[in-house]
Amino acid sequence: MSVVQSVDSVALLPAYLAAGTAVLVLVTDLVLARPRATVAAGALGAAATALGAALVGAGGERRTFCVGADCSYVFGGRAALVGAVVALLTLGVLALSGPALRAGQSPVGEYAFLLACSMTGGVVLGAAGDLITLIVALETLTLPLYVLVGLRRGSLASAEAAVTFFVVSVVATTLTLLGAALLYAATGALHLGRLGALFADRPELLDLPLTGVAVALVVLGLAFKVAAVPFHAWAPATYDGAPLPVAAYLSTASKLGGVVALLAVVQYALPAEVTGPVLALLAVLTMTVGNLVALRQRRTVRLLAWSSVAQAGYILAPLGALALAAGRTGDARTAAYAAAVAYAVFFVVLELAAFAGVVALRPAGADGGSLDELRGAARRHPWRAAAFGLALIGLAGLPPGLAGLFAKVTVVRALLDGAAGWLALVVAVNAVVGLAYYLRLTAALYAAPAAAPPATTPAAGATPATAPAGPSTRGVVPAGAVVVVLAVVTAVALVIGFAPQLVLDLAAR
Repeated sequence: MSVVQSVDSVALLPAYLAAGTAVLVLVTDLVLARPRATVAAGALGAAATALGAALVGAGGERRTFCVGADCSYVFGGRAALVGAVVALLTLGVLALSGPALRAGQSPVGEYAFLLACSMTGGVVLGAAGDLITLIVALETLTLPLYVLVGLRRGSLASAEAAVTFFVVSVVATTLTLLGAALLYAATGALHLGRLGALFADRPELLDLPLTGVAVALVVLGLAFKVAAVPFHAWAPATYDGAPLPVAAYLSTASKLGGVVALLAVVQYALPAEVTGPVLALLAVLTMTVGNLVALRQRRTVRLLAWSSVAQAGYILAPLGALALAAGRTGDARTAAYAAAVAYAVFFVVLELAAFAGVVALRPAGADGGSLDELRGAARRHPWRAAAFGLALIGLAGLPPGLAGLFAKVTVVRALLDGAAGWLALVVAVNAVVGLAYYLRLTAALYAAPAAAPPATTPAAGATPATAPAGPSTRGVVPAGAVVVVLAVVTAVALVIGFAPQLVLDLAAR
């Protein structure tokens, strides 16, 4: 067997474009020192990456860095879908960041560079063919976010959120790496396909305690990345302390990366009879705890964060059908994987629309604020509030938010096909519980505004609070960019709501 690895540059084109975007942003910021040009370079690179991923994926599956039949980089339909979605999410978040960048909350060059670096990890992650490539890509997606979360000048909450996120992520990465090392010790393989074939051909490997520990560590380490209960505690504090656009990126692109990584190891590498029960338990705990705690939230971003935790449970639910023998048959497994991918795509579109709605309704550079601060927002900005409300209703799974409705129907149908009716019932009950806080927030948008608190006289010698000073970012992104993103994402949500088969067919392929 030849040990010379083939290199297919066409397969690597989306990764080249993503990494080139980071370099282009860095050089533009250093040479031109113009915030508008820096952001334009990042936006252009993200759009080119999305287009490149779609074009390469349309040409069929391509493999590179191969030794024999085992390849470390496999760019096919799923990789193209993940790469395009991550690049478009980066483009949307970059546009949503305009108000904060103009307010001088974050340095423009560093901000855009870190977003582009994170995008590179997301693009490579979808094509990872072995555990090392997968873990490195996932960390490349996550590492820049530690800095982005804490990049808001003069905010103690932002710094605390960054430290929390960093510490928890380091623990999660350590668990995943330890699990990968133990898997290699037990099997002598790291490629996902090779691991799956070994477990199928040598079932005695499953009886080794070392194998059981290794599988558990890999699954639990990746569960941190999707904020699955009981590994979720970092998410609400991190989302609430981060700048709003960064919280949007965490809740969409970062969570999508964790789902893709978990799905890859479950589908190709790890035995379903071991991972199925674990994922079923994680799904039940995640959706139930997320929905129940979200009922008590009074801050907008914390509510969306706990909602995101619950939505992760819905994404994991189809994989829980693998716990049963009926769920491990060929058609049932295919339906479960497709349902998880489809729900993840539906979710990130609606979640980005929800965060775009919050950014559009809040003052420039402000945090998400409390639910009371959004009361009556529809009377001041009717169209923005309507788009925000549509996203919330879609996340709840109610018409006219048909994208969310079809996403939940797809999950329930996959569970029923896998004979996991009990888990489908848990999903249905949690969907009903989730209606309470989604509808409460939507109703608040159209309620009478809360009465303003009485003015207070500053104490003697007190100085009024001022915004932190920062470099001039006038004209970084037009003020209308946030509204454009909200309108485009809402339009996409409506399209996939009325034509969900577009996403379902992509997920199935």
